[in-house]
Amino acid sequence: MSLVLDPAAQDLLFREARTANTFTDEPVTDEQIQAVYDLIKYGPTSMNQSPLRITLVRSAEARERLVGLMADGNKEKTGKAPLVAILSADNEFHHELPTLFPHFEGAKDMFEGFGREARESQATLNAALQAAYFIVGLRSAGLAAGPMTGADLEGVRKEFLDDDHTPLMVVNIGRPGENAWFPRSPRLAYDEVVTTV
Repeated sequence: MSLVLDPAAQDLLFREARTANTFTDEPVTDEQIQAVYDLIKYGPTSMNQSPLRITLVRSAEARERLVGLMADGNKEKTGKAPLVAILSADNEFHHELPTLFPHFEGAKDMFEGFGREARESQATLNAALQAAYFIVGLRSAGLAAGPMTGADLEGVRKEFLDDDHTPLMVVNIGRPGENAWFPRSPRLAYDEVVTTV
């Protein structure tokens, strides 16, 4: 069975897409990021929790602070990328549920009753789903993404967020530059992943 999505789009989003390690100097605009968000916000999350929060690091001063928190192998590319985003999970996402999940009037109170630890687990899972949508969304805009977890994430939280947000990753964003790609790494075969019971 063939996929409905055009093969060129399949290549753009998956087959030819890779993590970018270098970028051109072409700026990434707020309008581009808004267009990406306006697409990926429709990706599913449990009870429409939508806990992903995106912090765009634009100022030179903020970029310098972030670079200092990155693992050594990630410092240079984070310093040079046209735009860098910190993706985090809002652990107090339940306050938005009256708007996001209005047909269940008790959703906010239910999550309040579950306690912070349970909310953090839900927020992390669902924000990670949204982070993947964000990366694919960037690709759909013709941009390349360099997602990284090689950072002092607790330091990132203290420097850029607050106690209600858990940083998941840092993403370099832009048009791919010279020698942007490492060779494609292997993937598992279908029968190594899928079982039928």
